[in-house]
Amino acid sequence: MSANARRAFLENMPLRTGPSAPERIYRNFGFGPDLEMFMLDMRSFRGANSANRQSGRGPETDFLGRDQLAWLKQSLKASTATWKIIASDMPIGLLVRDGDNFENGANGDGEVLGREQDIAELLKFVRDHDIQNLVWLTADVHYTAAHHYSPERAVFKDFTPFWEFVSGPIHAGTYGPGELDNTFGPKLEFVKAPPEGRANMSPSEGFQFFGQVDLDPESKALTVTLKDIHGASLYQKVLAPTDVTA
Repeated sequence: MSANARRAFLENMPLRTGPSAPERIYRNFGFGPDLEMFMLDMRSFRGANSANRQSGRGPETDFLGRDQLAWLKQSLKASTATWKIIASDMPIGLLVRDGDNFENGANGDGEVLGREQDIAELLKFVRDHDIQNLVWLTADVHYTAAHHYSPERAVFKDFTPFWEFVSGPIHAGTYGPGELDNTFGPKLEFVKAPPEGRANMSPSEGFQFFGQVDLDPESKALTVTLKDIHGASLYQKVLAPTDVTA
């Protein structure tokens, strides 16, 4: 199923691939001098879903995988863009359950364990190398939200505060909202999800969401707007370069 899904994805998405890595999805590309996007692949290199509570590193705790993680760290360090946007297919601090196991890195409150170790390594690298203006755009969960992450609220504290904006789905059942994991200190700033007791809502009920990002060429301000299926603005956050306050 995985091989068929990858083939279908690559045949139907406008992604340029090269002969050295014909199935590689993760990549980076610029939108002028002030914005560079880093598109991740959180599916291909991770270990099998588990309780995700391992204290040590190993193949079972891989999330990004060692090669992709090394590429991402060095690409962020080399970037000269004002804004570095990480397009992540899964959120950082939201629990995404698979029965008793977990789909993404988050695994419940507490210290860094399991797949969270890849995220912790990346966030510490960003802080240690003073990489500024990092914003995460994420999906997978079927609703929309804005989260601010800060070491002041976190169990793991070796990182610089940042924003994560979640939006989805394009045309699928709507669920949520999800539970937050305090490991990296997320704070819920906005959420739009189905009313309590409702799940897998039809797209005809209007709970479909997308996001829009605008960059002012003069001030370099980055504006992130979360919208509904009709294009109405639900939430907007304007970020100035190096602005990491909530």
